[in-house]
Amino acid sequence: MKDFSQVSPLKVLERSTRGELGKGNLGALIAGAGLGKTSCLIHIAFDRLFRGEKLVHVSLRDSPEKVASYYEIIFSDLMKAQQIEQEGGIRDLLERNRIILAYLRESFDLERLRGNLDNLIKGIDFKPNTLIVDGVDFADAGRDLFEAFKGLAEAFEVEVWFSALSKADDTEAEKRTIPRPCGELVDLFSIILQLISSYEGVFLRLLRDHEREYIPDMAMRLDPNTFLAIE
Repeated sequence: MKDFSQVSPLKVLERSTRGELGKGNLGALIAGAGLGKTSCLIHIAFDRLFRGEKLVHVSLRDSPEKVASYYEIIFSDLMKAQQIEQEGGIRDLLERNRIILAYLRESFDLERLRGNLDNLIKGIDFKPNTLIVDGVDFADAGRDLFEAFKGLAEAFEVEVWFSALSKADDTEAEKRTIPRPCGELVDLFSIILQLISSYEGVFLRLLRDHEREYIPDMAMRLDPNTFLAIE
């Protein structure tokens, strides 16, 4: 779908130095509870899928059926917003290029994920360009996990996107820098985005752009219902 790039939340990266996250790099989407992290993360997934890329969605919280239902709901809303009626071919393309892996009840292990990715590549010739990882508790995960994910991203030549829960009790000083929980991990992430809601609307801010940290004037206004860019 050619027009999606014009309404994708990742349009904010058009203003970045490289225009994308890129292979071998980690990206994070930070937002407070209830602001729509998962919805916005799935829009990032759609951005990659509509470009014809292959994607693996890794869920540490929801079943494959529940994740697939999220995609279905957001896809239907997206088709309505874009006034597209003939969606069958688009839906088939997305389903062919997306695989969902779920690790529930603390069953996640990075070596297990490596094995699953190896099996996808060697077994069915499915080599992903992007990993979407939803459900990691940044506060408990520890630096070692993200260092290992960085190694995985480089080894498999994929970009990896995470969602991260920010805390409402951040001080004003912290709000002027990279907020928790990514502040202590900033060197491991090439792109950091923050989803915020204010009286002016919903915005996606670019906080880290590869070598540049905290760019306060780089924000994209989003439709609060569809999370599509509206400017």
